[in-house]
Amino acid sequence: MDMKVTMKDPKKSDYFYEESIKTLRTNIQFSSKQVKTILITSCYQNEGKSDIAFTLSVEMGKAGKRVLLIDADIRKSTFIRRYGVKGEVKGLSQYLSGQIDAENIIYQTNYANVDMIFSGPIAPNPSELLGEKDFKQLLETKREEYDYIFIDTPPSASLIDATVVAQNCDGGILIIESEAVSYKVAQKVKTQIERSGCHILGAVLNKVDIKSGKYYNAYKGYYKK
Repeated sequence: MDMKVTMKDPKKSDYFYEESIKTLRTNIQFSSKQVKTILITSCYQNEGKSDIAFTLSVEMGKAGKRVLLIDADIRKSTFIRRYGVKGEVKGLSQYLSGQIDAENIIYQTNYANVDMIFSGPIAPNPSELLGEKDFKQLLETKREEYDYIFIDTPPSASLIDATVVAQNCDGGILIIESEAVSYKVAQKVKTQIERSGCHILGAVLNKVDIKSGKYYNAYKGYYKK
């Protein structure tokens, strides 16, 4: 692969966040050797799912696993801007609309063992494109080349894209922002994903202020047991 991009992580170092990601990585590795293609979604925008998808991919790569991160948000992706990718890159929407071959959308990143498929230009019919057999075939082919494929999708509370993607995944992870999502909405999204035939591996409570109040005490208590 000779297509390369440089990605810069804008987040500041955070011990609790990094340890939580490592725990998530370990839990995924112990889930099942058949779980390779994993959906990552949230209920609403700005819950941090893309950051978690990226950081999880990097951590899995550090563990020696070959990872393909797919940005399947072809409605409103932030990957290129947020991670400082320079130059023109081809993406998923161009492949799914027949403009380019699959091998021409996979980029090697500057993170060990991590390759990336960007979303490509915004498409007028995202859910239809993601439901095409070409997307299923892409995942089936690449799961033979990679240990894990993480797929970042649009929020699921009001869009169907993640459910469409979930039909082709071995498992899903639901990102939930602390104190921002109701139990009812989270359950609705969980049920919606599971109806596609995709098993929810677990949920990640994000943006928790661990250093304050009950969350910090609960964190300490967990490691004392």
